[in-house]
Amino acid sequence: MTISEFKSSLLDLNPPEGLCSQLEALWYDGKGDWKSAHDLADGPSDKLSARVHAYLHRKEGDTWNADYWYRRAGEPRPDSSLEQEWEILVERILNFS
Repeated sequence: MTISEFKSSLLDLNPPEGLCSQLEALWYDGKGDWKSAHDLADGPSDKLSARVHAYLHRKEGDTWNADYWYRRAGEPRPDSSLEQEWEILVERILNFS
């Protein structure tokens, strides 16, 4: 799947089948459903999930909590916009899958 296809899928009612939990979380976030996105990111303890979790808390405006999750992911808080961070994460996961 390309980033363009992923973005186009945001017009659908449900996420595409077969997405990993991190990508599904970003799909829900892209739809404006922060709670569903956070629920998906809040369970796993791997670094990629922590990175998505950090982004979601940054978007929420909870910098302290976001920084905690960035540290868990082993990455600094980016200087990019939230939109850029979302795209970077989606592309990273799509290229990793």
